Amino acid sequence: MIDRLRALDRRILSVSRHLAWLAPLVARVSVGLVFVSTGSGKLEHLDRVIEFFRSLGIPAPELQAPFVAGTELVGGTLLILGLATRFAAVPLAITMIAAIRTALWGELEGAIVLLGWLAIAGGGAVSLDAIAARVLRMPAAPNASAPLHREALTS
Repeated sequence: MIDRLRALDRRILSVSRHLAWLAPLVARVSVGLVFVSTGSGKLEHLDRVIEFFRSLGIPAPELQAPFVAGTELVGGTLLILGLATRFAAVPLAITMIAAIRTALWGELEGAIVLLGWLAIAGGGAVSLDAIAARVLRMPAAPNASAPLHREALTS
């Protein structure tokens, strides 16, 4: 019985290692889509958003509303692409923390947790961040006279 449990545990760990790319991808895309949607909606109805910000007593609503809308649209797009994920997650988390003032915590808690996680963990294996990191880690192109090593081809 113990051997079967150990075998099951090994199989579960193996599957989870092979699917480790999925969680950051789903988190990035789902949160990013929400921000792209809310950011573009704010930009389309900027006059209403400015008035809403004014009603909340937010200083300089004519500057704050387009800034928040742009942050959501650009940050959300970066999350979806997995480009500058950590950089994009921080201002988005700050806008969500500021939004707590006007919304229920329960509606924002999940987004803030996911943004915090993305800010710490990054975009994951399926992201432009990961592609850029692989490109930057590639060795310099070998010169024609130097022999190619297998390690240079597989890293």
